[in-house]
Amino acid sequence: MDGRKPHSEKVKWNPYRNRPLPTLSYCVVNTNGREFLLACLAAIERTHPAAVEAEVLVLDNASEDGSVEAVRALGGEIRLIALERRAGKAENDSTLMREASGRYCLLLNEDSELRDGASEALLAALDADPKAAAAGPRLLDSGGAPVPCAWRFPGVATALAGALFLHRWLTVQSKGEATRRVEWAQSSALMVRREAAAAVGFMDPAFFVYYDECDFAKRLADSGWHSLFVPSAAAVHHDQLSTDLAKGLPRIVEFHRNRNRYMRVHHSAPAALAVRLLTAWSYAARALAATLLPNQPAAIYRAHARQALFPGRGESIRDRSR
Repeated sequence: MDGRKPHSEKVKWNPYRNRPLPTLSYCVVNTNGREFLLACLAAIERTHPAAVEAEVLVLDNASEDGSVEAVRALGGEIRLIALERRAGKAENDSTLMREASGRYCLLLNEDSELRDGASEALLAALDADPKAAAAGPRLLDSGGAPVPCAWRFPGVATALAGALFLHRWLTVQSKGEATRRVEWAQSSALMVRREAAAAVGFMDPAFFVYYDECDFAKRLADSGWHSLFVPSAAAVHHDQLSTDLAKGLPRIVEFHRNRNRYMRVHHSAPAALAVRLLTAWSYAARALAATLLPNQPAAIYRAHARQALFPGRGESIRDRSR
């Protein structure tokens, strides 16, 4: 963004009108996801615990699909921030957290839908643990199946686990039925203690998308906070990623570029190189296996392997937004 305070406006619907400052701020980022956004907002309204004061903020990331007009048409008091130039996920989440009034901010992608009781369970987990800065629900795919959503911090050890195909057992932490401490959780649905976020300067806009929440959680951990996985809360995260390599390549570039950025910021250049080599090996092995099996995305695995080795090459999502 250009440093100016973002313009916001109020549009219809707010069932929490004329109450004290909210406990919870729902913070939704939308990029050309009009129908997903409307479903996300409907899920917030449907699942919100009535006894909790709340507000809803929507940041529209320069969409071209009528998303802004659709929010305005809802009628009510959603706070709408409509960007004229597209910004990254970290910057947008930070803008929303700075603008929010709540003690807690529930960060949501437009393609995330809260399940019944999710907000209440996340609030209870953070209230019960004063040093928890963030809490993530169990994430489900569009078909309702759980998907990994919390992990150990990236490093040489986790890259080695991936190279040995032990990632699911040694790195994924979104397991079990009890609330547990995890190192970092995905931000497509993540409740954040605003005080903790402010203390570390919110999210780093250098991470345009991918590894933004990981870097955020690492800086929180370095400051004495921690994150939680709360399986009693659930949210559906619809998978919008394309299997078309031409469309998906900028995301692959962005993913590996920011993974390498994370390693160089929080570890060292030699550690970053080791992670690149181990990650490239794991994707290359998958690509080889995919050539022998039907209906497997061998070309996508090969693209990941190349990009892991050479993260500076190629056009990323950030590059395309300029």
